[in-house]
Amino acid sequence: MSLISSLLLVAQQGAAPAAQPGATPAPAAPVTPAPTADEMAAAKERGAEAASEAAGHSNVSLMELVQELNAVELGVMIILGLCAIYAVALLFEKIYVMRKASSQTKDFLAAFRKANSVEEAEAIVRKLPNSGIKSMFDAGMGEVRRTQDLGLYTMRDARDHTMQRVQSAMQTRQNEHLEDLGSSMTFLASIGANAPFIGLFGTVWGIMVAFVGIAKTQTTSLAVVAPGIAGALLATAAGLAAAIPAVLIYNFAAKQISKQGQKLDDFAAEFIALVSRDMDRRAG
Repeated sequence: MSLISSLLLVAQQGAAPAAQPGATPAPAAPVTPAPTADEMAAAKERGAEAASEAAGHSNVSLMELVQELNAVELGVMIILGLCAIYAVALLFEKIYVMRKASSQTKDFLAAFRKANSVEEAEAIVRKLPNSGIKSMFDAGMGEVRRTQDLGLYTMRDARDHTMQRVQSAMQTRQNEHLEDLGSSMTFLASIGANAPFIGLFGTVWGIMVAFVGIAKTQTTSLAVVAPGIAGALLATAAGLAAAIPAVLIYNFAAKQISKQGQKLDDFAAEFIALVSRDMDRRAG
């Protein structure tokens, strides 16, 4: 039986190639006709519409980002916005105050330097408007009058004590004036130092919320994740927008206060020199 089976197998293998020449050919693949001009134009129009729609979805406005903020991020944005507004308001206030103080000091010194004695200086200064430098003069002149009332103004032994009292009285008024000029400086420094960290807190919180949303939706598509992350980064931008003006305004005000303090120091030295000359002349 095995021999017969082997012969049948050989016969089948020999018949297979022989059947191939007469086999029915496989049907040819259908030929796709070339698209017409109208079809090409329609396809281009559909592609343009799809591109326009995609571009419209990719353009996200600032207001849309703000509307997507959560409660914590919105609170951070409000705080930083108020800080930025207050800092800009302080800029205009400092410019006005510093210019006014500088002008008053300049006019006062021009008038004061015309006096040759304490009495002449007092008569000239009495006509000038109130200012920080005038309050210094009043304080120093008050000590001079007290010394004169005590009968010590013409005594050489009391000169050093008189000069010290005059200088101390003027220094006290000077410090009060500079403190008034430097009002709100601490708040400006606080905004400049802390606003970036407040904004960073809002950013970290927003990114945490975005990752929680990714875990819930089980998707990492940028179309879903990008708006939340962009809104979170908006808090950092707001922090910088509040901090940068605050630092610039602080530096401007600090420089102007320093210049004003130097002018007041020079005036105090001039007044003490005038009092010293007047005491020498009266001591004879």
